[in-house]
Amino acid sequence: MSLRGTNRALSIPAGLLIVVTLAACTTSHVIVGRARAPIPAEQVKIYLHPPTQYEEVALLESSSRGSFAVSSQARTDKVVDRLKKEAASLGANGIVLQEVADQGSGSIGSGFASTTQGSTAHTVGTGVSATLFSKGGSAIAIYVPAEADGRPLAGAP
Repeated sequence: MSLRGTNRALSIPAGLLIVVTLAACTTSHVIVGRARAPIPAEQVKIYLHPPTQYEEVALLESSSRGSFAVSSQARTDKVVDRLKKEAASLGANGIVLQEVADQGSGSIGSGFASTTQGSTAHTVGTGVSATLFSKGGSAIAIYVPAEADGRPLAGAP
């Protein structure tokens, strides 16, 4: 085998790694307001309805793709966790959850065939296919001022 053949053989796994890495990027945002300094994701609150006072920061989308979550609840938790981390990276201290739903994320299939020859030819084949599902979700990243959230202002008595 020449060196050229070796380089080509190594480029296939490298290309596959790049595709898998890009597919794992499962959270995105569109800024619609003012982003702030990042905060810890643990400080991001989840809202089903927005509080009375807030500022919109960004529209968020996420997916459980690329995670090892097996159950529906684990996939939902992964989506919410990723939404909170994305909001926190923009300085938003809340997310208004819009939707979390199943989404098809691909399929996997396999087949097998066997042929025997003798006085007559016989062929037997079988195949299976399954759809892979992940969870997808969307939210609005928001900033809620401390006084609107019922928490005391920093430095207040």
